[in-house]
Amino acid sequence: MNDKVDDPNMDPAPTGEVPEPLRRAIGERYLTYALSTIMHRALPDARDGLKPVHRRILYAMRELRLTATGGFRKSAKISGDVMGNYHPHGDGAIYDAMARLAQDFNVRYPLVDGQGNFGNIDGDNPAASRYTEARLTIVAEALLQGLDEDAVDFRDNYDGTLTEPVVLPAEFPNLLANGASGIAVGMATNIPPHNISELCDACLHLIKVPDAREDTLLNYIPGPDFPTGGTIVEPKESIAQAYRTGRGAFRLRSHYEIEDLGRGQWQIVVTEIPYQVPKSRLIEKLAELIQTKKVPILADVRDESADDIRIVLEPRSKNVDPDVLMSMLYRNSDLEVRFSMNMNVLIDGVTPKVCSLKEVLRAFLDHRQDVLQRRSRHRLGKIDKRLEVLEGFIIAFLNLDRVIDVIRYDDDPKAALMREDWSRDFVRATDESDYRSPPPGEGELTEVQTDAILNMRLRSLRRLEEMELLREQAELMAERAALEDLLEDPAKQWARISDQLKETKKTFGKDYAGGARRTRFAEAGEVEEVPLEAMIDREPITVVCSQMGWVRAMKGHIDLGQELKFKDGDGPRFIFHAETTDRLLVFGSNGRFYTVSAANLPGGRGMGEPLRLMVDLPNDIQIVDFFIHRPGEKLIVASQGGNGFVVPEADVVAQTRAGKQVLNVKDDVARICHPVRGDHVAVVSENGRLLVFPLTDLPEMTRGKGVRLQKYNQVRGRQGTLELDGGLSDLTTFTFAEGLSWPMGGGRTRHEPDMSDWVGKRAGVGKKPPHGFPRDYKFG
Repeated sequence: MNDKVDDPNMDPAPTGEVPEPLRRAIGERYLTYALSTIMHRALPDARDGLKPVHRRILYAMRELRLTATGGFRKSAKISGDVMGNYHPHGDGAIYDAMARLAQDFNVRYPLVDGQGNFGNIDGDNPAASRYTEARLTIVAEALLQGLDEDAVDFRDNYDGTLTEPVVLPAEFPNLLANGASGIAVGMATNIPPHNISELCDACLHLIKVPDAREDTLLNYIPGPDFPTGGTIVEPKESIAQAYRTGRGAFRLRSHYEIEDLGRGQWQIVVTEIPYQVPKSRLIEKLAELIQTKKVPILADVRDESADDIRIVLEPRSKNVDPDVLMSMLYRNSDLEVRFSMNMNVLIDGVTPKVCSLKEVLRAFLDHRQDVLQRRSRHRLGKIDKRLEVLEGFIIAFLNLDRVIDVIRYDDDPKAALMREDWSRDFVRATDESDYRSPPPGEGELTEVQTDAILNMRLRSLRRLEEMELLREQAELMAERAALEDLLEDPAKQWARISDQLKETKKTFGKDYAGGARRTRFAEAGEVEEVPLEAMIDREPITVVCSQMGWVRAMKGHIDLGQELKFKDGDGPRFIFHAETTDRLLVFGSNGRFYTVSAANLPGGRGMGEPLRLMVDLPNDIQIVDFFIHRPGEKLIVASQGGNGFVVPEADVVAQTRAGKQVLNVKDDVARICHPVRGDHVAVVSENGRLLVFPLTDLPEMTRGKGVRLQKYNQVRGRQGTLELDGGLSDLTTFTFAEGLSWPMGGGRTRHEPDMSDWVGKRAGVGKKPPHGFPRDYKFG
C-alpha cells in the first residue's frame, strides 16, 4: 500500500475522526519530532551560539532586571519565570542549563553570575534552586545589547501571551567563544570554546579580506581555548583540517610541573586537567592504576586542591624519568583526552549544517550587519520623532505668549494649537474676553507636536531656549544624515562593525578577568618506550605457589627448604628465587602460557592470592609449570600423549590475561615444559621405557601439536584409543658426551656416562632404564 494514498478497503472511522495509514502517521509524527529536536532543542544557532533554553534564560533574567551591577534573585524564581513564560519544560532541566552557564570550569565566559553552590570541577551537582541566587554577567549583557532597538525579530511565546527574541544581537561570536554540545535525532554537535580576543581578530581580518582562507584565519585562532586550560598536542595540520571541514579532534593533556623536594627527590604536580574531566573521577582512576599496578612506577596520588587544581603524583623511585611516567599516565588515564569537534549548527536558525571555521564566522558577521542595519533604522525612526517634537518646541518658544493664552483661555487647547497659523503676529490677551480662538483650518503643528507641548512641565519653560533647541536639532539632523549614509554604504557598515569588534576585544581581552588565553600548545614528542622492568626497582624476592594455586612474593631470597605456612589442606608446589623485575611464565594443562609480572605479586605476609585472579586460567585447568622467563632461551613442550616440539621462550610470552595458546592438545593434556640444555633428549614413559634421541630430531615451532616423541602400545576400538603402556611420564635434555644423571634418594645421585644403549629413533618405544632409575619414572 502506498503510504501517500489511503487504502480503499480501510474501515470507516468513527464520527469526527479521519482514517490514516499507520506508516504515514508514524512517519509524519516522527519527522515532526525530529525537526523539533533539531531546531528547538539540541543544535545552537550560528548567530548567537545559543540553544532556545539558554536564550530564554538570559532574556527572562533581563526582563527581571538582573543586571551585572544589580542584585541577585533566587534561582527558583528565575527558572519559574522561564518555565511559566517561555520554556514549557521541567524546571529541573531549566535550572541545570542555567547552572552550567554559571560554571567557570564548563563555560569559557560565564553568562550567569551565580551566588551559592553551583557545582564544582569534582563533578558535584549544584545545590537546589531554592538555595542559590543568580544574575547576568557583563558577557551576557553584551549578547543582549540592542534588544530594545529592534535589533532582532520577536515571536510569540508558547501560549501567545508574550513575545521572545528569535535570536540575540550578540556583540561577539558566542558560538565559538563558549562552544556548544548537543545530541539531536540523527545528528549531534560538539564545539570547543575559544578566546574572544582571537575571534575578534579573525573577524576583523575576514571583514578586511572577505575571501580569506581557513589557513589564514588560523594565524589568529590557533585552536580552542578551554576554561580548564591544559595543553593541546595535536599537530597543526590536523587542527587546520578540522577547522576546514568542521569535523576533527584535539588531543588535550593536563599541565604539570615538577617540584624538587631536595636530595634528589621530586614529585609531579598537576595544575590543569583536561576539559570536562571530573577531578574526583580522575583521581579515582589514578588510584586504580596504583592498586592494579598498571603503572608500577607511580607510588601515590594526593589531591591537595583548594581553589585551584593541585594533584600530587609521587614516583616509586627517584630514578624514574618524569616524562616516561607522564607518558604512561597519558595512555592509561584521563590526564589526556581526545576532544571531538563537530560544528553542526543552524544557519540562520533554520538549516542544520556542518560548517567550517570561516562559515561560522561569516554567519556571525552577516548577523552583525543585519543587527546594525536594524538598529540604525530604529534610531532613524527615533530621530524623526524627536525632530518633529523639536520643531514644535521651537514654534512654541517663538510664540510662547500665544501658546500660554491658548492653553489658559481656550476650551479645547489641543485643537486650537493645531489650527493656529503661527506665521502671523499675536497680541497678548489681558483676560478671557480679549482672547480670540484660532479660526477653523489646518495649522502647522501636528498632533504629536501638540501633545508634546501640552505635556511639557511649567518649569521647563524657563529652560526652553531657542539656541538649545536649535543645537539639538542640528545634532540630530547631522546624526540622521550619517545614519542614512551608513545604510546606503556597505563599506561604512563594515567599518562600524569593525569598530564594535575592536571595542569588544578591548572589553573582554587580556585586561578582562580570565580574558587571557589559558590553553597552551605543544608537540606531543616521542617518549622512548622503556620496558616496565627497567622502571621497577630491582629487589630480590622468593616466589611461592601452593598446590591450590595461591601465589605470593616474599621479600629477599629465603632458604628454599624453609617451612612455610599454607592454608589447611594445601602445601608447597613451586618455590624459587626471583627479582621484582622478572616476568614469570605459567604453563597450563590446556597448552596455554600466561605471563605475570613479579612486581605485581601480592606480598608474603598472608597466604597470597589465587593465581587464577591474575590471569584467565580456567578452574578445571591445572598448573603444569611456573618459572622465570629467560629471554633468548628455548623450551620443549610435550603432551601426555607423547607429542611435543621446541619453542623459543620469547614466543610464549603473553600480552593479555587470556594467555597465549602454544601446544594444541584437544582431547590430550599438556604434561611437560622443560628448558633446553644440551644436545640430546631423554624421555621415559609411564610403563618404564627410556628413549634417547638427538635434539635436532625435534622441530622448532611457535604453535602446534608437535611430533611424536615416543611410541606407546595402543588398542583401538569403537570407544576410542586405549594406551596400554600409559603415556609420557617425564622428559629432560642433556649433553650426550657428559652422560645423564638422576637422583636416587638419600641425597645420592646416579650418573650414567654412556647412554648409547638407549639411543634410538624419535617415536621409538625405548628400553628399560638403567639399574637404580627412580620407580616413579621421573628424572628428578
